[in-house]
Amino acid sequence: MTITNGGPSENAAPPPLLAARHLSKSHGRTHALRGASVELRAGEILAVTGASGSGKSTLLHCLAGIVRPDAGTVEYGGERLDTLPERRLSELRRTEFGVVFQFGQLIPELTVLDNVALPLLLAGTARAAAHERAGEWLERFGVLGQQVLRPGELSGGQAQRVSLARALVTGPKVVFADEPTGALDSLAGEQVMTALTHTARESGAAVLLITHDAQVAAYADRELRLSDGTVAATGAATSAEVAQ
Repeated sequence: MTITNGGPSENAAPPPLLAARHLSKSHGRTHALRGASVELRAGEILAVTGASGSGKSTLLHCLAGIVRPDAGTVEYGGERLDTLPERRLSELRRTEFGVVFQFGQLIPELTVLDNVALPLLLAGTARAAAHERAGEWLERFGVLGQQVLRPGELSGGQAQRVSLARALVTGPKVVFADEPTGALDSLAGEQVMTALTHTARESGAAVLLITHDAQVAAYADRELRLSDGTVAATGAATSAEVAQ
C-alpha cells in the first residue's frame, strides 16, 4: 500500500496553458460552435480536424481572442480571455500568441524582412534589433536570401515560411496555425510542417493546428475532431511518429 500526504501526485498532468469550456458561437443563423471544450498544454501540438464548416477556424479565433464566444469561457495563464479588454488581447497577440493563416496574410507593401520584424516593432523593439532578430528567423526557415523581396515575389512555400518566422519571432507561448499548408503543394507543405514542429519542439511553444489533412494532423501529439461545432472525438494523433 502506498501512503501519501494528500499532496498532488508527482505524475499528475500539468494544468492546461489554454482551456476553453462549453464554447458556443453563431454567425447569423449559422451555429459554428455548439458547446465545444478543448485543453492545450505547454509544449503540446494539438491538431483540430473536421470537415469544412465543422467550426475549426471559429474555435481557433475564439481561443486566440480574435472573436468572443457567445457563451462559454476561454482561460489562458489564469486570465479569462473572453472577458479581457481588446487592448490586453492585442498585447497578448503581439507578445505571447503567434498566428499563421492559410494564405499567410503578409503585408504586400513591406519587404520580407519588415514583415517579420513588424511584431517586434509594434512591441517597441528598436528597428536595428528587430531587423537583426527577424533575419535570424528568416535564416532558420531558409528564406534569408529573400529578405529584400516583397511578398508577391515569393513562392507559396516561401511566403508561408516567412509567415511562420513572423509568428515565432516574438517567442510566443502559443502558436495558432489555421490550415498552414492548405494552399501549398505536398512538398512545400511538408517543409512548412517540418519547420513548424521542429521549432515548436525546440522552443517549447504549444501549437494549435487547424487542418482537414490527415497527413498534416499526423505531426501532432494529439488530435481533436470537430463535427457540427461539437467535439466528436479526441485522442493520440495517427502516425505522429513521422514528425519526430
